[in-house]
Amino acid sequence: MKILFLHQNFPGQFLHLAPELLRRGHDVRALTDSRNTRSSSVPTFRYKHDAAPVDPAQTRLGRNYTLMSDRGVTVARACAQLRDGEGYTPDVIFGHSGWGETLFLKEIWPSAKLIVYAEFYYRGVGADVGFDPEFTPYGLDQILIAQGRTAHLGQSLLHADAGLSPTAWQANTYPNALRPMITVIHDGVDCTAVQPNPQASLTLPDGRTLRAGDEVLTFVNRNLEPYRGYHIFLRALPDVLRARPEAHAVIVGGDEVSYGAAPKGAKGWKDQILAEVQHRLPMDRVHFMGKVPYPTFVSILQISRAHAYLTYPFVLSWSMLEAMAAGGLVVGSNTAPVAEVLRHGENGLLVDFFDVAGWSRTLTEALAHPQRFGALRAAARATVQRDYDLRGICLPRMVAFVESLGPQPA
Repeated sequence: MKILFLHQNFPGQFLHLAPELLRRGHDVRALTDSRNTRSSSVPTFRYKHDAAPVDPAQTRLGRNYTLMSDRGVTVARACAQLRDGEGYTPDVIFGHSGWGETLFLKEIWPSAKLIVYAEFYYRGVGADVGFDPEFTPYGLDQILIAQGRTAHLGQSLLHADAGLSPTAWQANTYPNALRPMITVIHDGVDCTAVQPNPQASLTLPDGRTLRAGDEVLTFVNRNLEPYRGYHIFLRALPDVLRARPEAHAVIVGGDEVSYGAAPKGAKGWKDQILAEVQHRLPMDRVHFMGKVPYPTFVSILQISRAHAYLTYPFVLSWSMLEAMAAGGLVVGSNTAPVAEVLRHGENGLLVDFFDVAGWSRTLTEALAHPQRFGALRAAARATVQRDYDLRGICLPRMVAFVESLGPQPA
């Protein structure tokens, strides 16, 4: 089959799927934004998109759709050039719907089967909007804005042949009318690359080395921000480190904003939240690592005695599953995306997102009594191996899903 992947930051969620389909003999191509510098073994076309300025006063709730549909038009024109200039017509197109890239592809290639990666459908009630009033005002305006942000997501799936979501909770954010179109298959975790390693170690920026078996508390996010509970974790940390004088906290993440709004007058949330509690923290035992290479990230998970993961009701991070695959004791927020995977007392521990004292107490216990939680660590890895393993479970399912939509042999 001829298969075209679309993602403004390709490979994105198609990191493993696209090369595997290429390996299986399919003619696999990708189309991505010209600003994307990530490399791939998949032959890649690029489109140039210069977003026109949008006046919020004029577009109001339509601002988001204007931005996404403008990108959709750019992509459609690039695809028309591929069709007319190179005679290229894919059998299957698989694109992420989040940035509007798939909106008009059926107008270019009406006979192609179109799959959209349906990652999340915004909601005014029951998801991230209004969940944490400390950082986001909540009222009718916010509810209407959230609904307005769904226009391109609903249109993308409505004009597709099928959708795919990584978790059931994320699929269920879509309206009942669209939900039957979505198949749930996770992107997968490489349980060979991420596994327990009693020999793992990490050299800190100050030259000290932490090893598996040491009293290490870990917290990982792409960026340190309220959506991923950075504020709750940091507010809980002083009591944990006071109770455990040998413990070290290793914190991974950048100082930008992935989700939600930036703090007023500051680039990111890291220092703003840290300023609240820094006077109560032994900073020689708090290690901000910034963004780290993947092998370093894996080593951090492997030396962790307790791993804290928090999120609003929003997209579930790969890192939580990777921490479980590394045999980690994950202490997670009792929010819907987390509770779909993490079951309290079975393969991890759950704490109410906002219960700062509860986080301090649970993390302290996890650090103080590692022998109590050996069964939970083993069960965490077993959960990932059974339901989320890349090579054994997820990748074969995704390959079969894509191939089932292509032309079938007579």
